Amino acid sequence: MSERYEYIGTGWSFPPTFNKPTRKVETTSDADDINSSLHILLSTRPGERVMQPKYGCNLEIMLFEPITVSLKTYVIDLIKNAILQFEPRIEVENINISPDGEEEGLLLIKIDYKISNTNSRQNFVYPFYKNEGTNI
Repeated sequence: MSERYEYIGTGWSFPPTFNKPTRKVETTSDADDINSSLHILLSTRPGERVMQPKYGCNLEIMLFEPITVSLKTYVIDLIKNAILQFEPRIEVENINISPDGEEEGLLLIKIDYKISNTNSRQNFVYPFYKNEGTNI
């Protein structure tokens, strides 16, 4: 890996997966590592990590709220602040919340971003389920 891309990094895959024959942990690199990091950030509640109690994005507080323009604006602000604080490798260009599956309680959060070190543009789609336990 060239020195230019070392800032992007390599990390454990999530969920952690182990390769028995090589006795090593599976890893992700480059944009895949950033996408994995974004998924973890958006899925984590603040206070869930013992050593980093402020880490996370508190999307769960929107779980049973009606989907309005105010709610979408607030969610976009939560995500922007979480990324700004905990993911320094990227610059957010746009966040769009799509109402696909809104009746089933699904919001698709699309994050368009630029990797700071390489100026390459990427996007990440996070499925946020507004209604929990629908298959019970």
